[in-house]
Amino acid sequence: MKKNIITAIMAAALCLNTITAVAQDFDDLPTPVVDDNGVTDNTPDSIAKALTSRPAPGSTRQGDNPVLFMVGNSTMRNGTLGNGNNGQWGWGYCFPKYFDARQITVENQALGGMSTRTFYNKLWPDIRSALRKGDWVIVSIGHNDNGPYNSGRARAVLPGVGDDSITVTIEETGERETVYSYGGYLRRYIKEIRAAGAQPILMSLTPRDAYNEDSTIVRKPHSQWAAYVAAVEGVPYVDLNELSARKLESYSHWKEQYHFFGDKIHTSLYGAEMNARSAIEGLSASLHPALAPLKRMMINTELPVYDIPLSSFLSPLSPNRKPVVFITGDSTVKNADKDEDGMWGWGALAEEVFDTTKITVINAAMAGRSTRSYIRERRWEKVYNSLRPGDFVLIEFGHNDICPVADKKARGTLPYAQDTCHVYCIDEGGGIRDESGRYEVVYSFGWYLKKMIDDTREKEATPILVSLTPRNEWTGNRVERRNDSYGRWYREVVDETGVAFLDLHNIIADWLDKKYGTKDGARSKERASVYFKNDHTHTSLLGARQNARCVATGLKHMHSPLAEFLRK
Repeated sequence: MKKNIITAIMAAALCLNTITAVAQDFDDLPTPVVDDNGVTDNTPDSIAKALTSRPAPGSTRQGDNPVLFMVGNSTMRNGTLGNGNNGQWGWGYCFPKYFDARQITVENQALGGMSTRTFYNKLWPDIRSALRKGDWVIVSIGHNDNGPYNSGRARAVLPGVGDDSITVTIEETGERETVYSYGGYLRRYIKEIRAAGAQPILMSLTPRDAYNEDSTIVRKPHSQWAAYVAAVEGVPYVDLNELSARKLESYSHWKEQYHFFGDKIHTSLYGAEMNARSAIEGLSASLHPALAPLKRMMINTELPVYDIPLSSFLSPLSPNRKPVVFITGDSTVKNADKDEDGMWGWGALAEEVFDTTKITVINAAMAGRSTRSYIRERRWEKVYNSLRPGDFVLIEFGHNDICPVADKKARGTLPYAQDTCHVYCIDEGGGIRDESGRYEVVYSFGWYLKKMIDDTREKEATPILVSLTPRNEWTGNRVERRNDSYGRWYREVVDETGVAFLDLHNIIADWLDKKYGTKDGARSKERASVYFKNDHTHTSLLGARQNARCVATGLKHMHSPLAEFLRK
């Protein structure tokens, strides 16, 4: 923005409001109110906790290793303690995993409620004092740069990149302060970082859950301003706003929304991880020569994917391959699968029912997992990243979703099909749940299923929901059915999403009734024990083989496109 335009804007503002201004001390904040962004500010006591919970600038330094300092607001570091206890996460929480801690430490110095101006005045001096030659500083801030110039939090900066400034008097304190433009503050950060021998990196803001009339995510002008300053100053720049906004636009609206939590600005853990991934992708793709030393300290930059066997490709040099059916689930799908007298999952026998000359089978299941833990451990992400149009995904969970929600294994889901969630503090062994614990937003069983269904469709692959295998529990001549719980939730998900449904639970149960059922439930269980191994849930080799055949039977009865790839 040209200097005369900025001057005109500020002159108009001065005519409408006498700007008399304020730098508010953190120990004397007003009663929390909803600010100009529609967000309730932290209370005074939570501000104090947040300040003390941030690491002292430079305190994480290991020997002579560099430190990567992060400058931002609540979209980078959220909540009183930054640990997700409010269900919101900043992307700075997820960022350290992309750097080798033996070479560099990542220090998230962001604080909720900060603007470019208030961070520079209140928090930056201590960080600046801690900088050493060879350090790095990411500056990604600006969400709170609106509002009053001279009262309340007094956070606003002049729009644009000009050299204009105004002098304001803070109403509450009478303190006078010079307020600069957004670009003016960025230039000050850059100058002072360089003076310490450190390397600045500018990043644009994270996107919000806000759409234009053409259904595109709103881009704030801060991206253009930061890009301009970076170009003029010769500083590496990552357009985080654009990278993440494009991802959000590629998602279903349902998926885009769960990347935020509680409001339209702050992210869930899903959103925080997406923004952190966008940031590292932007750094990796940048050709700026100053980033070369930092890139050598990066790790985990490649997306996790499954290695598709070479036999799946049409020729050694061809990118085209046969379809892949990914099988997801728990120990009833994938177990030890090696000792003939041991426990087996039916996925280990899937190649006995699928024609592997036409389709590749990848058993991506993992023993002991629920929908929730399978997703949290990034096992689902690996499937998602590997999907191509024309692939299939069999989704079978339920046995471990009934576990306690907040115990050490953290597997339990909320027993519903409809979308719902709650923030839990997870007991990781000591039984102590306090402010320093690990927090997780736990969703319903149906929500996790819908996530996997939605993700699969996004990749133009075909999801097939598969009900859980029955247990060796009998009432007379009928094996246990769970149609009033998991069976009902599966069907409610099917009704809501229209996903193809393979009711493996009842197909196997009907077969067991016919094969092993007697009038005496105890006798039925004894007879069926050959089908199971060690307990009432896990199958023997015989049982796993029959379950795989039941999968094939179900696909044929459904007239599923996947049935075309079964052995004749």
